[in-house]
Amino acid sequence: MKAIEILFPVFFMMLLGWLSNRRGWVTAGQNEGAKALVFNILFPLLVFHILVKAELTTNFLYEIVFLDAAWAIIYLVGRRLSKPIAGRYAHLAPFLLMTCEGGSVALPLYLTLVGAAHAVNIVTFDVAGILINFGLVPALVTRQTAKDIAFLPLLKRILTAPFIIAVMAGIAVNLSGLHRWLMLTDFHTVYNGTMTAATAPIASIILFTLGYEFHLRTSQLKPLLRLTIMRLLLCGAIVTGFFLLFPQLMAVKVFLVGVLLYFACPTGFPVPLQIEPLCKDEDDESFMSAFISIFIILAMTAYAMITLFIL
Repeated sequence: MKAIEILFPVFFMMLLGWLSNRRGWVTAGQNEGAKALVFNILFPLLVFHILVKAELTTNFLYEIVFLDAAWAIIYLVGRRLSKPIAGRYAHLAPFLLMTCEGGSVALPLYLTLVGAAHAVNIVTFDVAGILINFGLVPALVTRQTAKDIAFLPLLKRILTAPFIIAVMAGIAVNLSGLHRWLMLTDFHTVYNGTMTAATAPIASIILFTLGYEFHLRTSQLKPLLRLTIMRLLLCGAIVTGFFLLFPQLMAVKVFLVGVLLYFACPTGFPVPLQIEPLCKDEDDESFMSAFISIFIILAMTAYAMITLFIL
């Protein structure tokens, strides 16, 4: 029942977006404006907020390095195999294989299983995903969409992107202790309230836009199935890597549950927004929405199996 309580709003927002498109309640321009708001302002604020609060321990750093290396390798594997696997969607496939949605799917499900005291496990995985989603992905997209641009202008565009600024600022504020000092002052309620108000709508807006662009076509079914199997196999390889590199952590049930649940979740919700410049038409956007929808169902299935057989 808990899984339904958490995931039903996800499907509801996607359904609302789909209906808004079908009924003409929201125009394509308004939908693009909502995505621009999330992409340029709200998401960078969320990235900053997560990083300033993160506990930068040794295990935290090791897990991030491992995961970022794994996601980068998966991207390379995806590029190699995307054409036979995804067909006409090969230009999107490598990006859809990377990262998992923690904040809106994995984390709330995980907290119902083990409690808020262990939230750091999912947050750690998500920080690794943030560095990929807002570092590697935009760099690759920029490179593909601006092939003739010189190196220095390209580097400037990457370093001045809102997400990269948010990452660098978040780490700097964390390491300097400025955030901890702020939390001891009377302004901590102002900061927390502002961040809560700014970041709360993010997941709903993204889910709405995913639903708005969802138009499943029968021609998509085979590439969707093949790409789904490929992502499951690659995420399974990451889970195996955790067993090999972090056996002591994996022996702790709450950590094991976090790993199994996290890597059954959909591609990180920022990815469709980041790679939209690569989309050739509405069919590409629909394919991304359908792929994420499949993994939302798989996340619910993983949650149920963990509840029945592990906890």
